[in-house]
Amino acid sequence: MVKQSHTSETLRLAALAGELRISLGKLVRRVREQAHPGDFTSAQKSVLLRLDRDGPATVSALARAESVRPQSMRITVAGLEATGAVSGEPDPTDGRQTLISLTPDFRKTLNASRAAKEDWLFRALQTQLSPQEQDALADAVKLLQRLADF
Repeated sequence: MVKQSHTSETLRLAALAGELRISLGKLVRRVREQAHPGDFTSAQKSVLLRLDRDGPATVSALARAESVRPQSMRITVAGLEATGAVSGEPDPTDGRQTLISLTPDFRKTLNASRAAKEDWLFRALQTQLSPQEQDALADAVKLLQRLADF
């Protein structure tokens, strides 16, 4: 019987993994619908997120962080500069280097986009979930964070 219970547990977890993947994917798509979509590639989005989170960086540092060649990162950064999302300033400690950072206008756009997403989520939580369900979701978010950090 131990083997049977192990098999049913494996099947249950496999089904849960599939349902979780589908639900999270759908939720991510719904949240993304709430913001004005940009024409950024996934590489550009990754660089924008890194600059937002970590602050200004050189092309070389961005390339190392993203595990790409500096030449590839230069192309990515050039595309972002062309859209006005990032700009470069001389590094105050090494004038041969350029620090890439988000432009003030793009940071405003980014903050507005995040606010729209969070507003939609807030309204969804408020209207679709009871207080008990909101508490259960708060507990589930902690578990999701653990999985994401695995």
